[in-house]
Amino acid sequence: MNATYGTLYLIPCPISDLTQPWDVLPAANRGVMDVLDYFIVENTRSARRFLSKAGIARPIDTLEFRELNEHTVAGREVEELVKPLLAGRSAGVISEAGVPGVADPGALVVEACHRHGIRVVPLVGPSSILLSLMASGLNGQSFAFNGYLPVKPAERAQAIRRFERRARSEGQSQLFIEAPYRNAKLWEQMLQILAPETRLTIAVEITAPDERIETRTVGEWRKRPMPEINKRPAIFILG
Repeated sequence: MNATYGTLYLIPCPISDLTQPWDVLPAANRGVMDVLDYFIVENTRSARRFLSKAGIARPIDTLEFRELNEHTVAGREVEELVKPLLAGRSAGVISEAGVPGVADPGALVVEACHRHGIRVVPLVGPSSILLSLMASGLNGQSFAFNGYLPVKPAERAQAIRRFERRARSEGQSQLFIEAPYRNAKLWEQMLQILAPETRLTIAVEITAPDERIETRTVGEWRKRPMPEINKRPAIFILG
């Protein structure tokens, strides 16, 4: 690592807007957040709101925000974000929810920093992926996060069957997510496709006051009303 370069800090934020920052973040993060004046963020508005709620030392209007999101093109755009760090200025990366760089475009700037020899420091904070797995009772020794499922029903069904086969043949927990407004359709399809003995975890509104994390067999889920998952952020796990 080059001592003249700045440091890239990966700063977690609450998963739910209903959660206060210091209810889920360690106090040690404040020392880093208080001294930074350059932030690479997924969304400027939500990042400003998070830092304001966190009560950081510097006035929000004195901070510089630059966006790194699904519209950012790898290459020149990312290199522009890294330039201040090469000049000795440190930066913080903030996702819209949870930890940066995991299921998040922040990985692009992290990769660029490693390539340039810039130090990357991940800070502790809530990860919906790990929190849901911790509370699932499914295999935490071997697991895979598969991201979003395909949109088309036939392709989505194929993916669900593939994840179930891996969960049953390898004992590997299979995590995935869906756009909240498609959760109900996904739920219906899973109950149709999956074997009765397959275990299925739902983790909804993680860290929010109305959080729900529950694991049952598919056979048991079929006997119950659909949980309140429609249009709510959720993680699903097969095991």
